[in-house]
Amino acid sequence: MATPSSFLQPFGKAPASVLTPVLLCLVLMLALLPPARLVMMAMADLPSQDSAMWSMLSNASTWRATGNSLITAGLATLLSVLLGTTLALLVVLTDIRAKGFWVFMIMLPMMIPPQVTALSWLQLSGPGSTLLQMLDLAPPLGSPQHLRSWWGISMLMGIQHAPLVYLAVRASLIALPKELIEAARLAGASQHDVVRDMILPLCRNGLLAGAAIAFVSALGNFGIPAMLGIPVSYYVLPTLIYQKMADFGPDMLADVSSLSVIIGVIALVGVVAQQRFSSRMPLTGMPGSPLAFSLGRRRWQAELALFLLVTAIVVVPLIALISSSLVAAMGIPLSWETVSLQAYEQVIFHQSVTLRAFSNSILLAGSASLILASICLPLGYLFVRFPSRSNAFLQGAIDIPYALPGVVLAVACILLFARPLPLVQITLYGTLGLILFAYLSRFMTVCLKPIQSSMQQLDPALEEAAQLCGAGPVRRLRDIVFPLLAPAAFAGMLLVFLIAVNELTVSALLWSAGNETLGVLVFNLDDGGETVLASAVSVLIVLMVLVLMLCLNVLGRRVPRGVIPWRN
Repeated sequence: MATPSSFLQPFGKAPASVLTPVLLCLVLMLALLPPARLVMMAMADLPSQDSAMWSMLSNASTWRATGNSLITAGLATLLSVLLGTTLALLVVLTDIRAKGFWVFMIMLPMMIPPQVTALSWLQLSGPGSTLLQMLDLAPPLGSPQHLRSWWGISMLMGIQHAPLVYLAVRASLIALPKELIEAARLAGASQHDVVRDMILPLCRNGLLAGAAIAFVSALGNFGIPAMLGIPVSYYVLPTLIYQKMADFGPDMLADVSSLSVIIGVIALVGVVAQQRFSSRMPLTGMPGSPLAFSLGRRRWQAELALFLLVTAIVVVPLIALISSSLVAAMGIPLSWETVSLQAYEQVIFHQSVTLRAFSNSILLAGSASLILASICLPLGYLFVRFPSRSNAFLQGAIDIPYALPGVVLAVACILLFARPLPLVQITLYGTLGLILFAYLSRFMTVCLKPIQSSMQQLDPALEEAAQLCGAGPVRRLRDIVFPLLAPAAFAGMLLVFLIAVNELTVSALLWSAGNETLGVLVFNLDDGGETVLASAVSVLIVLMVLVLMLCLNVLGRRVPRGVIPWRN
């Protein structure tokens, strides 16, 4: 009699014998080869007292940037934990209305590129703010821009990464043992006591996991520290690496490799902590309707507080960004007489770099999405149907490039492709191919997670029945497995496209003339003093993000639970 495992033998006695070698080579090349090349470069002359690593460790600027990174990332994490936990408790555990809308608005800061976030807040404050000038609230000319400081960087990164904490805490809240909560309430415990004495302790590991990933994200954030810190010479490790790359000294590659290893080690400590806490998140709740506290007459107060918070951290900065894009030049107050679409006309019809950046970003993001979906479909099938130590190793390896800060991966790719490829003698350095390789490496796990989540919910009986009917392995995959995984694969493609099309951290070090991306364009326009044009491009980017997020929300109704991260 056939056993269940025998039905899942798509390639004979060794089911993974065909898939594993090919996928193993791809994963090793994309996930492990760049970090390995970086470590080899940094450690090449380590025993020598004159090595680049010892030179960086003895340099005061390294420790100053490291201290700045830890301070800003630490403070940003505290703010993210405060915001994310509060929002999760309010949205998940109470009976407030329009939860889908609030979740969409909570997730929006994470999806908006960090350089756009920084630019929108810069347009909201300072003497040059078009919005404040229109309201006669602008500070006097010559007043300092207070956001260009350690606390400004910390605040914006805290807002940017609060959705990460929200997602982690929300996952814990959904999995709460509701029968224990109901028992406490029946015993006379107040809602405040239940939250303080039961819910928060049970969600501790989820909260710590969210804090760890928020810290890692803040540590590797380049856009906000670059926009706010570089003009006032406040450097963190990612911007110090960027500055070293711009210097083009004889020891530049060795120096940036050493700095990249330093920040990579700190980031990996945070990733290990996040994985440890995630593995301890309790999943003991009984299935059924989610736990919800009735706010009664206080519901409108909670909704008003949520409205004011979302307006302050999301809506108002975007309004300031839009206002700045509707004037002919900075410093001109916005009114019916001064409103102008000149900036949009300039960037769309007269700036060749804008169209080139849009086409490059769409080409790179679209290509990365399609290639990763093609790789991750069989990869997700392999991981779920045939768990093994080698497959567990592959899964861990795929997470490494995404866990590392983007500048670290960029430096690793530069080192890997600084010389022409062996045998074929083709160079990727200075081309879009290098950025595409970095995107494939960094975002593979983003595409894989939705597919893997959907595959785990796919009943093996469907494949068993097809095999009993005589369907071969290829036909079972083609006609049953892959069509059922198609919605999840499309969701993964959209997630990759949404993140990659606005990416700056990786492309900031890999772009070259003619190969600009949207993230690089906004950064360069603002750095060159073209703030109005940068605002116009940023508004277009935000519109694109909104459209893509709405598409994901619509798609979320057609895919299994867990595929879209912010949907139940």
